[in-house]
Amino acid sequence: MEVCEHAVVHGSAAVAAAIDLYTRCSLRLLPLADDEAGAAVLELDLRDHGLTFSWPCARLHEALLTEEVAGAQEARPCSPDRMASIARLLEEHEIPEAKVWLSAGLSAFLFLYTSILGSDLPMGSGLGSSAAFCVSMSGALLTAAGMVAAVGGISSKGTGWELVGKDDLELVNQWAFQGEKIIHGKPSGIDNTVSTFGSMIKFKKGELTNLKSRNPIKMLITDTRVGRNTKALVAGVFERASRHSDAMASVFHAVNSISEEVSSLVELAANDEIAITSKEEKLAELMEMNQGLLQCMGVSHSSIETVLRTTLKFNLVSKLTGAGGGGCVLTLIPTLLSNLVLEKVIAELESQSFRCFIVEVGGQGFQVCQGGCSCFNGDVV
Repeated sequence: MEVCEHAVVHGSAAVAAAIDLYTRCSLRLLPLADDEAGAAVLELDLRDHGLTFSWPCARLHEALLTEEVAGAQEARPCSPDRMASIARLLEEHEIPEAKVWLSAGLSAFLFLYTSILGSDLPMGSGLGSSAAFCVSMSGALLTAAGMVAAVGGISSKGTGWELVGKDDLELVNQWAFQGEKIIHGKPSGIDNTVSTFGSMIKFKKGELTNLKSRNPIKMLITDTRVGRNTKALVAGVFERASRHSDAMASVFHAVNSISEEVSSLVELAANDEIAITSKEEKLAELMEMNQGLLQCMGVSHSSIETVLRTTLKFNLVSKLTGAGGGGCVLTLIPTLLSNLVLEKVIAELESQSFRCFIVEVGGQGFQVCQGGCSCFNGDVV
C-alpha cells in the first residue's frame, strides 16, 4: 500500500506499508557427481505462471567474463556490459515483446544471481510485486552466499521462519533496489524498502521513517488484471512534469502534504468507535484526494475508474496503488462495515472479472527459512 510512488521520484514523501500477502523464493542446491559437473544447469521455476527457464552454468560463466565480479558485500548497479550479456542470455529463450514484464523479471534474476553468487556457486545450484520478487531473490542468494543470516527470532508466519538483522536487511534492500532498476528504470525505492523491512514507513528522498499504526487498518485489494509497463508510466510522468513544470510541482507538493498528514494520522490512537470512525473518515478523504492527484499525473486507467465507481456505490473510497495504468486498487474497509456489504462489493467487482483480496496493513518484511519449511518440499532458503 502506498500513497504515491511517482511523487517520491520527484522528491515528495510517500507512505507505504507491507501487507499479509507474501512472495516466496525457494533456492535448492542439487549436488552433482563429478562426471555431471560440466552439464550443470541453473533453473528458474516460476510456479504461478507455469513457466520454467534454464541456462547451462558454463554459459553463465562465459557471460560473466565480460566484466569482473566484485562480490556481494556492496550493492552496485548493472553496468551496460553486464546488461548486454544478460540480454544475450535471454535471446536464447525467444521471449515475445508482448511479455516485456517477463523479460524484465528474468533480467533482474540473472543480474542478482551473477552479481551475488557469481561463478563461485557450486555447479548445479539451483506476484506479488516486482519488488517482492527482487527482495526474496536477493535474500535467498545472499543467504546462500553466506552474506545474510537469521538472528534466531521466530516470525509470525509459521514454523521455521526466522527474522534477519537490520544490517543484513539493508544489504538485501540495496541489492533488491538494483534489481528494481533493471525492471522499472527509475524506481523510487519505496517498494523494495517496505518489502524488505515490512510494517509501515514514510519514505522521502531515500530517508526512511518507521510508522506504528495505532489501530488496525484493513484494505480490499482489487486486481484489475490489466498489465502495465511501470517504466513507461514513470517516464510519462517525467514528460508531463517537463511540459507543465509549475502545475506538476503543485501536484507533487500536494502529494507530499497528504503523505505527511497520513503519517500523523496512522500513529494517532483512537480508543472508541467514534474516534475510530473519525480517523477512518479522514483517511478516506486523503485517499480520495490522492487519487485525484494521480489522475492529474495521467496514471489512472479505465479499469481503475470502474473499480472506483463500483466501490463508491457502497460509499467506499478507493485509489490506485503502485504505478497505475492498471494493476491494483486499494479500498479502505471501515471497521464498522458489515460483512454483508463487503461481500456484495466483492461479488460485484468479481462479476466484472476483477480479483479481490482482503488484507491487513503492516505485514512483516523479509524472513528466511532453512530446512524443512511447511510451505516447500526439500531444503530451501
